[in-house]
Amino acid sequence: MDRQLVTVLYMVVLFAALYFLMIRPQQQRQKKLQQLIADLKVNDLITTAGGIYGTIVKVKEDTFIIRVADNVRFEILKSSVIQKRTQDEEEEVE
Repeated sequence: MDRQLVTVLYMVVLFAALYFLMIRPQQQRQKKLQQLIADLKVNDLITTAGGIYGTIVKVKEDTFIIRVADNVRFEILKSSVIQKRTQDEEEEVE
């Protein structure tokens, strides 16, 4: 009986450690990214998951239209945005 209790407690502790070390931080990062995407607006500088730097020109329901160069615009999914850049970072890229 004691052996079974120790085994069950071991499994519970192992799952709790897994949750707090891996699952919870990932959920927090995902929530933070979703909030970032919801807060983006026209003229914000962004980076996509594919490594494209651009400036938001138009916000649609599920997509952004971004300007990557003069007269070059892409339509991207909102979920492909991974970072909002600052004006200082933009000057370093150019």
